[in-house]
Amino acid sequence: MPNNFLLNNLTQKIDKIVVGQSDLVRQLLVALLSGGHVIIEGVPGTGKTLLVKVLSRLIAADFRRIQLTPDILPSDILGTNIFDLNSRDFILKKGPVFTEILLADEVNRTPPKTQAALLEAMEEQQITLDGETMLLPPLFWVIATQNSLEFEGTYPLPEAQLDRFLFKLQVNYPAKDAEKQMLLNAQKGFKAKKLDLDQIQAIATVADILELRQQVQNIQVEDNIFDYLLNLVERTRQHPDLAIGASPRSTVAWLNASKANACLSGKDYVTPDDVKEVAAPLLRHRLLLKPEAQLDSVQIDEVIESILKQISVPR
Repeated sequence: MPNNFLLNNLTQKIDKIVVGQSDLVRQLLVALLSGGHVIIEGVPGTGKTLLVKVLSRLIAADFRRIQLTPDILPSDILGTNIFDLNSRDFILKKGPVFTEILLADEVNRTPPKTQAALLEAMEEQQITLDGETMLLPPLFWVIATQNSLEFEGTYPLPEAQLDRFLFKLQVNYPAKDAEKQMLLNAQKGFKAKKLDLDQIQAIATVADILELRQQVQNIQVEDNIFDYLLNLVERTRQHPDLAIGASPRSTVAWLNASKANACLSGKDYVTPDDVKEVAAPLLRHRLLLKPEAQLDSVQIDEVIESILKQISVPR
């Protein structure tokens, strides 16, 4: 059975610090357990950076953050070889990609060449500098953010690159009672910008997370769940409002995310609910609406919901 005590404890600790984002916390943990990278879209000031920092501290993972801008070069992310006058040799200056958890802020503000360098590292879990291949840490996990409001002067990720992210998560404003709790916390002196991460005690290790990932692989999946998943994928490719449906890569990702969701719920088997719960974050950046559907203001999440309702659930 999965280590449910550890996962519950991790969730509770994060919820105490990052108020009002319980759904986002759960979806991030599902992605972490399945080893899939995440892109987060939302308005500024909703706690995205704070959440990732707290999570990395709680699992004692090495954390780096890079603010992506139009002048960032691939070498700024990957690193570069610098000639040392004293040793008369080249020394590798590693970039921020050499970490366990990388927060790439505003990924759509950096040029395609730099985006491609980051995405190659995500896909291959290794980089090549001057002909030398170097492996990245086993946990290597990327959370990229982008602003959903400002698109002038940006470089939107094409569909083929978006497909490499397991989830696209949307951060909404917190509920009124959650925001009131933020005010109460602020009144007591809590300041997110000055949060001392060293005071947050780790309750897990990177080795624990890697072990949980192995447990996810051992989650049982019945044959009728495979058929249910394939029927859903096939429907995305036939839906009248969609120009592009789910790819074979997303089918495998959907299975892995469903298993991770089951693990997070303390189960050792996948149910149809696990498949449905991860559908929206897994599909919303992979499905492409037809132009006429866009003109009719059809929302991609509405299409996903309709697909889930159209396919009968196995008993």
